[in-house]
Amino acid sequence: MVKEKVLDLANHINRTKRGSKAEIKAEDPEYMILEPVVTDEMAEVGLCLELRNPKSAEEVSLLCNKSVDETSKILWQLAVDGICFVNKKEGVDKYWLDTWIPGVMEMMVNHKENVKKYPQIAEAFEAYGRVRGPKTVGNIPVGKGLMRVIPIEQAIEGETRKASYEEVSKYLNENDIFSVADCACRTAREVMGEGCGHLKEDMCIQMGHAAEYYIRTGRGREITREEAFDIIKRAEENGLVHQIPNTDGSGKTHAICNCCGCSCLSLRTAEMYFNTDMVRSNYVSVVDKDKCVACGECVENCQVNALRLGQKICTKTPIPEKKRALPYDTEWGPEKWNANYRTNRQVVVDTGTSPCKAECPAHIGIQGYIKLASQGRYTEALELIKHENPFPAVCGRICPRKCESACTRGDVDDPIAIDDIKKFIAEQDLSKENRYIPKVKHEYGNKIAIIGAGPSGLSCAFYLTIDGYKVTVFEKEKVLGGMLTLGIPSFRLEKDVVNAEIDILKELNVEFKTGIEVGKNVTIDELRAQGYEAFYFAIGAQAGRKLGIDGEDAEEVISGVDFLRKVNLGEPLRLNGETIVIGGGNVAIDVARTAARIGASKVNMYCLENRAEMPALDEEIEEALAEDININNSWGPKKIIVENGHVVGVEFQKCIYVFDENKRFNPKFDENETIVVKGNNVLISAGQGIDWGNLIEDTKIQLNPNKTIKADSITLQTDELDVFAGGDSLTGPKFAIDAIALGKEAAISIHRFVHPGQSLTIGRIKREYRSFNKENLELEGYDYLPRQKATHIDANKAENTFKDIRGTFSEEQIKKETERCLGCGATVVDQYLCVGCGVCTTKCKYDAIKLVRRYDGTGVELRELKPEIIKHALKRKVRIAVKKPVRFLESIISGKK
Repeated sequence: MVKEKVLDLANHINRTKRGSKAEIKAEDPEYMILEPVVTDEMAEVGLCLELRNPKSAEEVSLLCNKSVDETSKILWQLAVDGICFVNKKEGVDKYWLDTWIPGVMEMMVNHKENVKKYPQIAEAFEAYGRVRGPKTVGNIPVGKGLMRVIPIEQAIEGETRKASYEEVSKYLNENDIFSVADCACRTAREVMGEGCGHLKEDMCIQMGHAAEYYIRTGRGREITREEAFDIIKRAEENGLVHQIPNTDGSGKTHAICNCCGCSCLSLRTAEMYFNTDMVRSNYVSVVDKDKCVACGECVENCQVNALRLGQKICTKTPIPEKKRALPYDTEWGPEKWNANYRTNRQVVVDTGTSPCKAECPAHIGIQGYIKLASQGRYTEALELIKHENPFPAVCGRICPRKCESACTRGDVDDPIAIDDIKKFIAEQDLSKENRYIPKVKHEYGNKIAIIGAGPSGLSCAFYLTIDGYKVTVFEKEKVLGGMLTLGIPSFRLEKDVVNAEIDILKELNVEFKTGIEVGKNVTIDELRAQGYEAFYFAIGAQAGRKLGIDGEDAEEVISGVDFLRKVNLGEPLRLNGETIVIGGGNVAIDVARTAARIGASKVNMYCLENRAEMPALDEEIEEALAEDININNSWGPKKIIVENGHVVGVEFQKCIYVFDENKRFNPKFDENETIVVKGNNVLISAGQGIDWGNLIEDTKIQLNPNKTIKADSITLQTDELDVFAGGDSLTGPKFAIDAIALGKEAAISIHRFVHPGQSLTIGRIKREYRSFNKENLELEGYDYLPRQKATHIDANKAENTFKDIRGTFSEEQIKKETERCLGCGATVVDQYLCVGCGVCTTKCKYDAIKLVRRYDGTGVELRELKPEIIKHALKRKVRIAVKKPVRFLESIISGKK
């Protein structure tokens, strides 16, 4: 049943009459937000209040025919519920109405008990802009919207045309009373189960009369001016946008909001409806392409998706600029909106960007850290790398270098030695004096358990810890690092390098529990009972796979991963005589080279693949050949020959092909062409499996046929909702950098999961980076600059040592190698979408992006706003009318009519 008096109140607040064309109806959000909490009696009193004209209870009582005491109680309830303001003026409480937004709706959502009890309040708040917003598109002059972006102050320092009303400090310095409250927009999104991961607590600052109201009604807590400045600083560090209520008059406001584009209902007008003029500041971002290095920091921190990565290297055929209609002079309907703006944001222009960033599994800002290294800014370069990869020293030694394979410089002469540059940068991370220890951003304190201390688990622990979580890593082995420690020989990755980077996690207070096998020593349910709220399974693929052939159970037959584990743990192990290694991947190469170092008189590798198909990296193969490892291609094991209980050799059959016409693994053999190879030891390295032990017993978790875990490809969530999975246990055996990238994505999901009302997908950056078309590049005229090479120390002794003899670039080599970078990419700004917040400028370390004053819009007081809008809207109608015949003629000429 409709509450008629409440409906009257909704129209009264709206300044519309019942029965008029613009009236508020029962299905409208303005009525729906009041309906749960406003009684008829409250409505009667509310109807006696006026817009921004304070009245005492005594004055109102005369209008509503109630006693002063009764009127006072009802007015106070209206204020507490958020329908009106209250302030003490000259010793007397006075009450008044304000706008719906910014005003009544935020105040009602900020009543925590009401919004929890009546989700309808949050839903109506969200619906208001969605229902009313389309009517404002193109009709609001710049600077006169209900909310207005205020630039980050440091972004406009030195800008000669800056005005004081666009400086945050002005508003804080002009007020004496402050409060801080939860963000109403994020509260509404959270109630609706659509939170974006940006949390609501202590986000919005109130000042003056609003602060008094928020403090007295329990909506906010009182803070000092210094605390207000600190909140502003933290918001800027976290990439948030400052906005102010813009209806108090130019240079006046009663609040400063710190907003994200994925939840803010004001910024939605810019993102969903392309109605940027409604909220923008007078500034837009401008990129200096010569300085930009396409690191992507500005892109991923832009709250309105106005920035994307593109290219700056010249093309043979110019890339045409896309023209699009704007609401300035175009009729604007749903077909022009971006309804899915919270899930479809893009990081790259359609034509692509730098191949190095696109092809790196972790999408590190490679061009960026190369530029920083060229300037000797090594700590900043390290910081940039660690935004995506906590283990640069490790990856500088074992990375598959997909970035180098894709490097544009390789089409001129040789690719940039990216990994060697990263290795040099990361060297300072190996000593306590020069380590980069990231700042912990929050203090959430929720307990998170990570199962497995390999690269993916450690990566997840790193990012969760710096986000403010209490992380415990459980590892069944006595040592940390997973396959980094146990599966890679020291001559490729020395263990002090792994331990040095793990030490940084210890300094961040990550807790490690080694020798604990979850599922055996403690169960997931027991950990839940201990207060752990989410789990990340990253146990890796540390089990060897059997071939299913005769003789495989002989004592001298060992799986490659078990063999490497024993060697890395320092177990007494020595091979006598000739050794046969079965497999053609990187692990097989490691196994063969390790075998040669612990006594094998001769090492022969046999693999199914031909030389071109071998999964091992070319560099690994070359190093094996240099150490006199014999590699025999296109042979598959038929049986292991055992005599008197001991291995004496292996019979192989010729492999005709490994993959069928559908590119599936389906080897075909010629059984008539066989050979017998003598050998005393057989090391099988033909793939790795996952040993789940008892970890997933009594859970809802499902496995794929290959024993990898089933989980969502974006969120990494399993069927056990508080369990997330990544690394090799999700993908099967891949490289450390792939596992590291998934660890960061898991941290993002876990952060969202442990906070009620947060979606695992909304507002999430999918990081779908794409390379540009190399065939359209103009690469003539570049000077030949030879690729620098790190010297090997005692290279002739390589096969006799477990030391990593590969050298590191000198600083002189760094300078020479970084000069070779072509600087392929650059950020592209959509200046119409840009709201002029300045977040991008704070994330750029290269002085490549700045704010430039483009507009001169100023705010007006609410009662002066209507004529400004009418004048602007009429001019827009004229522009639309003028364009219509022009477009009609164009369509005839183009043959579309």
